[in-house]
Amino acid sequence: MSHKNVPVFIPHLGCPNDCVFCNQRKITEHLSFDEDGVKDTIDEAVATLKPGDEAEIAFFGGSFTGIDRDLMIRLLRLGHSYIEKGAVTSLRCSTRPDYIDETILGILQKYGVKTVELGIQSTDDTVLLKCKRGHTAAASFTAMKMIKDAGFSLIGQMMTGLPGASAESEIQTAEDICKYADGARIYPIVVFKDTELAYMAEAGDYKPYPLDELVKRTADVKEVFIKRGIPTIRVGLQANEGLTGGDEIACGGYDEAIGERCDSLIYYRRLSKLLSDNKTDPVIIAVPRGHISRASGHKKENKLRLCAQYGIKEIKFEEKDIPPYTAEIIGR
Repeated sequence: MSHKNVPVFIPHLGCPNDCVFCNQRKITEHLSFDEDGVKDTIDEAVATLKPGDEAEIAFFGGSFTGIDRDLMIRLLRLGHSYIEKGAVTSLRCSTRPDYIDETILGILQKYGVKTVELGIQSTDDTVLLKCKRGHTAAASFTAMKMIKDAGFSLIGQMMTGLPGASAESEIQTAEDICKYADGARIYPIVVFKDTELAYMAEAGDYKPYPLDELVKRTADVKEVFIKRGIPTIRVGLQANEGLTGGDEIACGGYDEAIGERCDSLIYYRRLSKLLSDNKTDPVIIAVPRGHISRASGHKKENKLRLCAQYGIKEIKFEEKDIPPYTAEIIGR
């Protein structure tokens, strides 16, 4: 059974805050939210579902639980009507830690929300202050516990490369998320034009990360989630999250394939360790099913690099029923 999201984009209506990295307020200024069009959006997406698909309507884009309460309930009521018809199984929404309380969680439960995605970004108060996030790490811990205690599935969202962040603080954020969450999203920083972060970079108050360093920092964080058994459901932005082309990026390293590059580095680390004592050539390596392209690396960079590093003429990959992000030599 495949899982599908039916996304409903809610512009940045629910957030009065203006984080230094966020371009959503500027985007929202040029958008009008058509509440009447939401049903058509859902109908069109539901029509593409196949028998057996497990689908949920996902309210993304802004801080859903911070929008006008009557509007939120109307949207939830509409979404719930598709649960009653059997078209979807549940609802999902994304929000901020400071827009979670018992009343809100009760409303979400009433209308069939099963998953809450929480924009934590960092659990370092210094980072949160530099980013003008508008809440403390304590608010994130409180919200995560409340969400889990209420029986929801929790997806923790965090960022890498934020102002004031270190590799250690990012790893700690991932560890903190693992204490509560059922899954994670990792958003490597993007320095968008016309954001305070772009002005900070221009003034020398923020040093943008080159792509290689951003990939490394992100891979380090994903390694934490892998070790703890927490699935990372996405690395990097999607097109509908404000990144539609390079013209919107002011500076710094970013690649739309950053998730692929991150996995490539994780597999390079594992394969390098595996091949350090290898005596065979060519070598056949078993990797998890569906992971051959990840193990081969972005544009096959791992195969090329490892062959050169260990003097191997050829590396071949075969799929095997082994855990994700593991590998083993099976022969030649």
